[in-house]
Amino acid sequence: MENNALTGVLIIAAGLFTITCAVMDWNWFMMNSRARLFVWLFGRNGARIFYILLGLFIAFGGLAMMVMGDSG
Repeated sequence: MENNALTGVLIIAAGLFTITCAVMDWNWFMMNSRARLFVWLFGRNGARIFYILLGLFIAFGGLAMMVMGDSG
């Protein structure tokens, strides 16, 4: 059970990190080779919105992992 909780916390942290980078519009994050594709496709602000939504999805997935791990 502790393993699921720790994994869930790390996934939540990754989601919050992604959200923070998108909100703060950090250039080193947005100009990463993987992020550049989304900047090219959606524009800078569109990519920021995409990464905020992705971060929310990741964070809620980590939260779900923690909740499901405790009940099972």
